[in-house]
Parts: sequence; structure tokens; C-alpha cells
Amino acid sequence: MVKYTIKRLLLAVVTTFIILTATFFLMKMLPFSKAVGQEAMRLTYYLDQTNKGFVLDFTSEQSGYGTMLEHFRDASGVDHYFYVRPAWQQYISWLNGVVHGDWGTSSSIMLGVDVVKIIGSRLPLTIKINIWSVLISVPAGLGLGIWAALKKNTMTDHIISTLVMIFISIPSFIIITFLMKWLAYDTGWLPSQWSVAKGTSFGVAVRSYVIPVMALSFGSICGYTRFTRAELTEVMSSDYLLLARTKGLTKNQTIVRHALRNAMVPILPSILSEVIGLLSGSMILESLYGISGIGSLYILAVNSNDYNVLMADMAFYTIIGLVAGVFLDLSYGFIDPRIRMGAKK
Repeated sequence: MVKYTIKRLLLAVVTTFIILTATFFLMKMLPFSKAVGQEAMRLTYYLDQTNKGFVLDFTSEQSGYGTMLEHFRDASGVDHYFYVRPAWQQYISWLNGVVHGDWGTSSSIMLGVDVVKIIGSRLPLTIKINIWSVLISVPAGLGLGIWAALKKNTMTDHIISTLVMIFISIPSFIIITFLMKWLAYDTGWLPSQWSVAKGTSFGVAVRSYVIPVMALSFGSICGYTRFTRAELTEVMSSDYLLLARTKGLTKNQTIVRHALRNAMVPILPSILSEVIGLLSGSMILESLYGISGIGSLYILAVNSNDYNVLMADMAFYTIIGLVAGVFLDLSYGFIDPRIRMGAKK
């Protein structure tokens, strides 16, 4: 297990490096992101980018060098001409900064602010919304799945299975659009956009959570329901449950003591993995509902060409996804002692 864990972590590091390197060079194929803001702040930003090795600062125009970003004249009357460095030089500077914990500063979303601070300020809201989604979807999904398995091939099972197949096929952005139209615009019961700010009353805050939490929960509930029904149905048809019944256990006792416990072995790791995935948020849902979380930040960075924020956000998503995958694999061995990851055949 130790050797397997180390191997998986090293592979995750290598995978992260490859993904971020490819993303960096793909973004550098796009036009360089010019700073957006007041002239003095833009000049300060470009001077900072010069110190970090991303652009060059000439006191006179160098027409043969490459793409010129902007021309400034500082308070002392000196002219500054900023040019883009070649992509490979920028990559070395970026990699050196990342190794030292510097992911750069924003060029347009919050000019000159460290991108790590921007992500950190938006992360708590995403976690809150997703925690409520998990607290609702896990018990609801497991309950419906168990109910459908116990009522196998009955009308109850058919209704649950049909509804699951319908809702699992509908994208989450369609669901939240429908909820916004029905619960916000048509009836006026709930706010049409995220309206939680400092000083917001408890009632308004609760009402703002309803639509995004419902939209996030539908897919998870359907997934857990289908998975739980399939696992529990398979376990309940096994020979050892028949043996338990012949020994005198009632149907409820065999279900609680044996069937549910064994069916949870493949289900619990997926729940744990989703808990880790809470940090990733939902890009489209947050953008549609106006939630200033980590998901909408990604879309905002793309639209505003803020490449430093985009790279840091991409790294965050990549790391969270890989950590969730590693944790999912390792959790099988902890939950079921019979499973030993990486063991020889």
C-alpha cells in the first residue's frame, strides 16, 4: 500500500506538470493579455512583469524585437516600451515563480492582486454551496436507491428508475435555468440571482441558496440512486444472504447486517471522492446564477483574458481532480480490508 500510494502521488505530480505545461503554451499562442485599469496601475503591473521575466522594458522603441504591448511615460519623463518575451522564456520565469509559490498577479479582474488571494477569497462560498448539496444528495440518493432495490420490479422501482434516467440525462445548466424561470421569474418565491452580501438577512440568504443547491443536487441524487440500487440488488441475490436466511435471520436483519454493509463498499469511496471535489465548484451554475465562487472565476478569467488567474485556476482544478482520484483508489483498501492496492497477483 505504501509503495502504491507513493507511486500514485508521483504520477499525479507528473500529470499535473504535463497538463499545466501544455496549458501554458496553448495560452501563449493567444494574444498577450494587456493590463486593464488606470495608467499608473498598468505601468506598475508591467514593471512587475518585467522583474518576473515575462516582458521586456526598453527606454526606446525596438521596432525589430516583436510584439509591443504598451508605451508609457512615467512621472520622471522616461519613456517605457514594453515588449512580450518569447514563450519559452516566459515559461522558465513562470515555472521559477511557481516553485517559489508565486502564481503571478491579475491583469484585469483585480489588477495587480495576487491570483492566489483572488482564488482564496472566492473558495469559501463555493465550498458552502457544495456542502449543502452533498448533505442533501447523499442521504436522498442512498434512500431512493435502497427503496428501489427493496421494491425491485415493482411499480415503485419502475417510477424511481424512470425519473432517475430522465433527470440524469438533463444537464445541470438546463435544470438551473428551469428553476430560475419557475421559482424566481414566474412565481417570485426566490431571488433570480445570488443576493447574499455582508449584512444580508438570514431569510434572504437561505432563499438564495435554494436554487443553486437544488441544481447541484439533482445529478448527484440520480447517480447515487442508480449506483445504490444496482449494488444492493446484486448483493441481495447472492448465496450468502440465502444462507443467512436459512440460519434464522429475518429479511430485515439480512438486509441491515449483511446486504447494506457489503453494498456500501463501492459506494462510500465515491461519496468521499465527491466530498474532496467540493472545492472545484460548478463553472456554469455559478456563472448563470451570479455566484462569485471559484467556478465563475474560471469563466471570468477566460472572458477577460486574465491568463495568470486562468493558469492558477486551471492548476487548482487539476490538483483537486487528481487528488480526488488518488483518494478514491486508496479508500477502497481502507474500507474493505480484502482489497490491497498494488498487491502482486
